[in-house]
Amino acid sequence: MTDRPPSATDVLIVGAGIAGASLAAALAPWRRVVLAESEDAPGYHATGRSAAFWHETYGGAGVQPLTLASLETLLRPDPAFSDHGFLSSRSALTVGRTSEAAAVDAFTAEFKARGVEIERMSGAALAERIPGLRPEWSEAAYEAACRDIDVGGLHTAYLRAARRAGASLVTRAPLRRARRAGDGWRVQLGDGEIEAAVIVNAAGAWADHVAAACGVAPVGIQPYRRTVLQVRLGAAVPAELPLVIHVGGQFYFKGESEGRVWLSPHDETPTTAHDVAPEDIDVAIAIERMQSVVDWPVAAVERKWAGLRSFAPDRLPVFGPDRHEDRFVWCAGQGGFGIQTAPAIAGLLAAQLGAPAQLGAIGRIDPVPFTPSRFA
Repeated sequence: MTDRPPSATDVLIVGAGIAGASLAAALAPWRRVVLAESEDAPGYHATGRSAAFWHETYGGAGVQPLTLASLETLLRPDPAFSDHGFLSSRSALTVGRTSEAAAVDAFTAEFKARGVEIERMSGAALAERIPGLRPEWSEAAYEAACRDIDVGGLHTAYLRAARRAGASLVTRAPLRRARRAGDGWRVQLGDGEIEAAVIVNAAGAWADHVAAACGVAPVGIQPYRRTVLQVRLGAAVPAELPLVIHVGGQFYFKGESEGRVWLSPHDETPTTAHDVAPEDIDVAIAIERMQSVVDWPVAAVERKWAGLRSFAPDRLPVFGPDRHEDRFVWCAGQGGFGIQTAPAIAGLLAAQLGAPAQLGAIGRIDPVPFTPSRFA
């Protein structure tokens, strides 16, 4: 369902994926909000194609505070969202070959120093966790706290909360261009126009395109294609298999249901912002890399898809007012960790836009490392 957009709003959020939806939910009780989506429905691109896990160390040390602070919301969401959390148990193993023991040691030490509950594991203990593990893969860091995320449920809950708080959602409404008018903006949104005091750019892989349409300099958001597939195995692999991720970033896989896994070659192919599809070569590489780790025959590829991960040059999220135009606000560059960091980013950015300051773990995060001004 889409609303008829008003003629004016306090905040126009461009992009109704998880970044835009979570911000709209946090901000709508305090400001007039319009959430604009260019597609037929929200969440069509990166949000709807997520691998759907919460993994505290994923994205690196700079992202970890956002991931950890978001956990409280994901476990105990506001009653307006849901009467249950959005996480289910998984656990994770960051694995390496015997020759990569030093890399696994360094990975473990770095995150243990940051307070992450992480345990060094090797040999027989690791083989017990992953049936069919090949002997050269003998090193791992174990995280019991890794969980799966109900991405669809979370995204829908944010959209519902935003609408209940008075936000308008409009679809098939790309931002075509915008110009400054007085203290705000006059925006051509789809076939109509709207006045907005502030524009928030939550357009994911299209973030630099939206900036250009507003006459704002890009910050260098680069889209990358990421491939994921679901395969049926000719081996008895349990659904509760941990998330298995390479310490060098060459693959990840996890159990989906009995005898089925999701896997990815962890590819990052630079591309333009468009509706991407998986390449056969990347599907083959994903299977080859998994089978280099485990002795599992693949009976069939049941599903395959690709999505766009978008990064700033330093691979950290970008949120806050533009360095030259303070009524143009960025909420972009969330890579493959946008789902698991959305509550923290939305809370921090909403506070900058007129919502009350965040309390608890989110309120203790320093937003300075994530501001667009770092690219000056």
